[in-house]
Amino acid sequence: MSGAGYDVVVDVDEEGDLGHTDLQEDLEFHSSNFTTDPPSNSRKIPGGSSSLPPPATAGSGSSKRFLWTLSFYAQFFDVDTNSVLARCWAALFPRANFLDVLEGNPDLYGPFWIATTVVFILFLGGTISEYLARTGAEHYAYNFKLLSGAAGLVYGYTLVIPVVLFLALKYFGSESANLLECWALYGYSNLIWIPVALISWSPITILNWVFVGIGFGLSVTFLLRNLYPVLSATDKQTSKFLLILVVALHAGLAIAIKMLFFAHGSLASKEPADKGDNPSRMFMF
Repeated sequence: MSGAGYDVVVDVDEEGDLGHTDLQEDLEFHSSNFTTDPPSNSRKIPGGSSSLPPPATAGSGSSKRFLWTLSFYAQFFDVDTNSVLARCWAALFPRANFLDVLEGNPDLYGPFWIATTVVFILFLGGTISEYLARTGAEHYAYNFKLLSGAAGLVYGYTLVIPVVLFLALKYFGSESANLLECWALYGYSNLIWIPVALISWSPITILNWVFVGIGFGLSVTFLLRNLYPVLSATDKQTSKFLLILVVALHAGLAIAIKMLFFAHGSLASKEPADKGDNPSRMFMF
């Protein structure tokens, strides 16, 4: 064909007649390279030049996350190590509102591991202190009630109190309350209890009280500083009541830590040493 590179369209009438032969009026020329560009969403077969449309199941998938799927819970742990370390630093040395540090992405990864670390250090410190207090006894058995007690206290406080506070704020009409942010605040506030728990084996009672008092002061200040903008969204009497409640509950946590896990004077270490048949005492040396 002499006109290669062009499509020729000829108008033919119903009787098979070519009709007019004026090329300028009846013929249309279109540039063509006789190839069709594949759609952008097609996929090519490796090693070949042909392309196929994507399968019907392809795509980004549904953005919905359901309660029984792992993706629903994974979104609460979507944070990297640098972000967790930055949040820990901001909790120990606060310079800005912690909610601003969270940048709208509160996580449960940091709070979980901080609480877990506090639990094991309290158990370890309480065990060392109890062992030192019983020096001279024929046998010593680990008291696993300390571990279960520490887990119940720390996990229970960190999990339940934010829920209670969130429900109270919602009940009193606060629209800025966020449960994940409450969990993150209480979780990262536990960070100060790690150095406090490290000296829980100390035989100096006054030193134990001083460190517990410092831990309480720093952590409750951190909580009040970041919760105040949320609490103040309610009326004056309600916000005052909630502030007192936050302080009282946190003081209860501090006293419980001192009385149960700081071995000298600890209520948990009052158990007689000869109860070696107690099922909670499984390993002896």
